[in-house]
Amino acid sequence: MLEHLELFFRSIFVDNMVFAVFLGMCSYLAVSKKVSTAVGLGAAVIFVLGVTVPMNWLLDKYLLKDGALVWLGPEYADYDLSFLSFILFIATIATMVQLVEIVVEKFSPSLYNSLGIFLPLIAVNCAILGGSLFMQTREIPNIGLAFNYGISSGIGWFLAILAIAAIREKIRYSNVPAPLRGLGITFIITGLMGIGFQSFGGMLTGDNEAPEEAQTATVKAEEEKEIKKEIVDDEDQDKAISYNEAINK
Repeated sequence: MLEHLELFFRSIFVDNMVFAVFLGMCSYLAVSKKVSTAVGLGAAVIFVLGVTVPMNWLLDKYLLKDGALVWLGPEYADYDLSFLSFILFIATIATMVQLVEIVVEKFSPSLYNSLGIFLPLIAVNCAILGGSLFMQTREIPNIGLAFNYGISSGIGWFLAILAIAAIREKIRYSNVPAPLRGLGITFIITGLMGIGFQSFGGMLTGDNEAPEEAQTATVKAEEEKEIKKEIVDDEDQDKAISYNEAINK
């Protein structure tokens, strides 16, 4: 349970797709002028990541990894199809994006028109592909954590675009210096938000450092006790030898 919670909060705040690794910046900047549009695209990203990351985990586990085909028989144990990762991952993502596009066009034509070309471009959104590739490189052990990672990464991207959209709506009524209007002030705000999100890293590492320090101190204390005991034993042994020599004389 703690593993799921740590992965959830780390993926949203510390390893945020936008503020930590700068993935999905094109959609982040282009579709963040209105909160309503940002909410629609963010929800679509959460859905696509939540579906494609566990699906690609299954593909990686049972098809792409070196020796993953052993379930077909021992003669397939030496096969390595990892060179197909990009092709299969993108195919899975494109399928899910097409499904999202059909659903959005059916139930919310206004949102579909406002998103424009950026809805089908989710298929080549680097944040979507990055979620599957990070899942692969970090060797997430089971499909439950893969699903958790997909959903939490999507929520992190959703919070990022929602926050910048809300700020950009307010900035319209602010007296921003002319050279910074538009993308200039947007990049500055993004940097400040990134610093704020990274500050959550202490919540996930602070508790882990204290037990390690306490354990190290305990180990050192035990080592010191053993050294002192050995010194005392050596001194007692020397005294016993001297006593026996004196008696023999």
